[in-house]
Amino acid sequence: MKEKKNSYYRDLFEEMHFKPCSAPEGFPAEGECWQLTENLNGYYWLYEAGARYNIKIHDFWFREDTVINLSIPECLSVTWYESISGEELQPYRKLNCHVVKSFLGGYQPYRALIHRGVPIRSIGIEYHPAYYEAYLKEQFGDIYQSPTDAFQSLDETADFPEMSRLLWELRRYSGRGLPATLYYDAKAAEALSLVFERHRKLNERKTASLPESDQAMLQILSAYIGDHYADSLSVEMLAKIACMGTTKLKRCFKIYFDCTVADYIQRVRIDQAEHLLAYTDLPVGEVAKAVGYTAAGHFAALFRCAKGILPLEYRKSVRDRQGIGL
Repeated sequence: MKEKKNSYYRDLFEEMHFKPCSAPEGFPAEGECWQLTENLNGYYWLYEAGARYNIKIHDFWFREDTVINLSIPECLSVTWYESISGEELQPYRKLNCHVVKSFLGGYQPYRALIHRGVPIRSIGIEYHPAYYEAYLKEQFGDIYQSPTDAFQSLDETADFPEMSRLLWELRRYSGRGLPATLYYDAKAAEALSLVFERHRKLNERKTASLPESDQAMLQILSAYIGDHYADSLSVEMLAKIACMGTTKLKRCFKIYFDCTVADYIQRVRIDQAEHLLAYTDLPVGEVAKAVGYTAAGHFAALFRCAKGILPLEYRKSVRDRQGIGL
């Protein structure tokens, strides 16, 4: 018997005047695709496995900086972001690309400010209660466990290569009909097993709990880096500021921020460069110097790695959306 499809996204698409269309080249063959209109440009692709789970591909951009406010039904999702720019607003934090991110729907509205001109390119799996509270419980009985804590512990990380590979395999899949149904069911189960396994390994790390005193020093260090990102920041100096040895700082920093000290400094610098490229006319070389890089070529390579686009391409994209020439 064919499963009933979830109407949430179809209702949302209709409300936002999205237009059904054929999936363009580079999208999976199965599933449904919508072309975005008005303040959006691009495509939204969706595959629904009844009320159990769906697979979503975002590939679009906003013409203006846009605050989104969505009351998403109860769900657990895992998504790989290739490109995005903006901030989550509740609680406030930067939206990052090249990360795997989890989301728990049904608790509070999702609010975010999405920056104009930068594509949102992502692929994710969204599991519904019919899958993780009914289907899995029926299948596994006494060994069943709720995946909610596992998804919550995932949060956001750049260190989950198994998941990013799996999701991009979904992105490239071109099967149809029964083969596609079997393939997507298997990948949905595999992705869930990866989340469970990652959660298990995190629980085994006895060092995962940091004393409040160390957390407070790391917060101070984060604020210092935010004020001095353009300076030459050595691990030795940062360790002194945090009242730690260099080895302890590296270990604690990785636990607390889920990235290395160098990666964190680079992220802060690139985020500031994004602002300078969008809102000033500084040459790329001057932008590089302003955020702490002496070589414009090295800065451009790092910017492309972080944002999926070269600095001048990013500036042109933003200016084109604003109707401003370079």
